[in-house]
Amino acid sequence: MNQADVTKLMSQLRIAVRPNKRNLKNPDGPEGRLLKLRKTVTALMKHERIELFYNRADEARGYAELLISNAIRYGDRHKATMELADYWLLEKQLVHKLFKVLVPRYENHNLSYTRMYKAPRDYPGTYYRQSVLELRGNPYPTLDTDHSQNRNLLHNVLLDEARKEFRRQKLSDLVKSSQ
Repeated sequence: MNQADVTKLMSQLRIAVRPNKRNLKNPDGPEGRLLKLRKTVTALMKHERIELFYNRADEARGYAELLISNAIRYGDRHKATMELADYWLLEKQLVHKLFKVLVPRYENHNLSYTRMYKAPRDYPGTYYRQSVLELRGNPYPTLDTDHSQNRNLLHNVLLDEARKEFRRQKLSDLVKSSQ
């Protein structure tokens, strides 16, 4: 069996899954924790952008990535993939959204299917790390800062002019010293 055939056998996630212990607890035990993760994955598929605690977002991201990658790889006719989608998506109409909307969106995608941002902290008050978990290509405005217009900001224009003036001064000093 050559290398190309072996890669088809294993699911490839496009995010780093860390093996460290998460220490996430739930009063209802492991079943309650899984139910909370299932609700999170369902909400992510439904709304395509959610805000939640960082630890839960980080863990739910891996399950959402696995669900989407298996849906792309095997399609809706694969029994194990349908069981996986049926387990993780509590609202059954989202199974149709997964295969009819999200799979065509991501089938030629090279990056991860989700994106996670750290949300700003509420101050004053207790600090819990908040984050925003979203599916790429969602219809909402982007949360990334626009770096394309940074050169036209006042402080960058002033710094560029100061840099040019400094270089002119150095060049004139260099010409005077060489004469």
